[in-house]
Amino acid sequence: MKNNPRRQFIKKSTAATLGFSALGSMAFSAKSYGNIIGANERLNVAIAGLGRRLGAYYEPIGMKSSNVNLMYLCDAMESQMPKAAKNFAKHIDYTPKLEQNVMKVMDDKEVDIMIIATPDHWHAPGTWLALDRGKHVYVEKPCSHNPREGELLIALQKKYDKVVQMGNQQRSAPESREIIAAIHAGAIGKAYKATAFYSNGRGEVPNPKVAPAPQGLDWELFQGPAPRKAYTHDTWDYNWHWYGWEYGTAETGNNATHELDVARWALQVDYPNMVEVEAAKRHFPEDGWVMYDTMEAQFKFENGSVIEWDGKSRNSYNTYGADRGTIIYGTDGTVFVNRDGYKQYDRGGKLIKENMGGGTEGGTQLGGGGDMSTTHVVNFFNAVRGIEKQNSNIEEGAVSTLLCHLANISYRTGETLVCDPKNGHITNTKKAMALWTREYEKGWEPPKV
Repeated sequence: MKNNPRRQFIKKSTAATLGFSALGSMAFSAKSYGNIIGANERLNVAIAGLGRRLGAYYEPIGMKSSNVNLMYLCDAMESQMPKAAKNFAKHIDYTPKLEQNVMKVMDDKEVDIMIIATPDHWHAPGTWLALDRGKHVYVEKPCSHNPREGELLIALQKKYDKVVQMGNQQRSAPESREIIAAIHAGAIGKAYKATAFYSNGRGEVPNPKVAPAPQGLDWELFQGPAPRKAYTHDTWDYNWHWYGWEYGTAETGNNATHELDVARWALQVDYPNMVEVEAAKRHFPEDGWVMYDTMEAQFKFENGSVIEWDGKSRNSYNTYGADRGTIIYGTDGTVFVNRDGYKQYDRGGKLIKENMGGGTEGGTQLGGGGDMSTTHVVNFFNAVRGIEKQNSNIEEGAVSTLLCHLANISYRTGETLVCDPKNGHITNTKKAMALWTREYEKGWEPPKV
């Protein structure tokens, strides 16, 4: 158990699932069954957004057992496309089409699957545009830019009856699935609290200044659903995360999505009834980072469970002995789980079981990809074929992402939030509920469901 070779697990399990009967692993309605792509049919895939998460798709697309065809590589920055094609050439023996206009890609009826790996503000709109054109969608985290978009994705998935999956890849990690199942079976008694954490040493960023858009960047396309503004230096290449709320969701949307998802999964809770936050920008006071870089948040649930978030974007001190992870407390013990595996302790703090698989998934460094991502993407492909159940559907992704949005809203308004435990809506302050959605550029308004 301790030296579980996860890469072999991925390839063996992928090959095995391709032999399942279409109805053996999932129950489908007649309507759903009509949408299933045959188990042996090749899936045509397009990727929109070729930045740092691109590495997550090399292996699952390149594996022969995946039986997919990469039709398109698409990005608002022209130079990203040949660069991505060169990287993919190490994994596939054919050349995908390069197309900057994502709408052309979505309009191609041969495309079965859209992978949305764009900046955050494009995630939900890219998903609903693809769904409207008959595509299945794999969307990176966070799946939405604001709470209303998450609600829409849940409703639109049901309306179009397509497979939609968020990139919460730890839901597919064998060790995580093993220990969460054990927690649900009572391995640590009643689980009542989870502490999710992230510590990173991000450095100083430039101050954004109005400047011409870089050569090759379609700034109009990059902005997409966001209200129009002048380009500012260094925005397109990752720093859009920190330069305001037009495109990003701060570190909580960027990274807490993962650990809060694990915490909610372990505790089996959905919507909180109270959210309280302490957050501020505490490092490099004169640089261009305009949001908080340090946050502590607490989410309380109607059944008495509590989730805590401890996020440090620019302080690498590992408070909990690792750079990221989740600690789950129960009446009879405690579990530490992260991307490498888990350790289980009894109530006295004695280690009684561990399964640290030594996976390849990245921790806090920039870049994407690894064994968890590969398993998660393959799980999505197989769910599209109807031969495997999704490890995490879009509803799970949207509810976990909502916790991030609620924390951001509490920070932005300076208010403790009281929420409806049935749907997460904020009930005690109109100022906060006004941030449930956003202003959209004319012509990019969300669909009505």
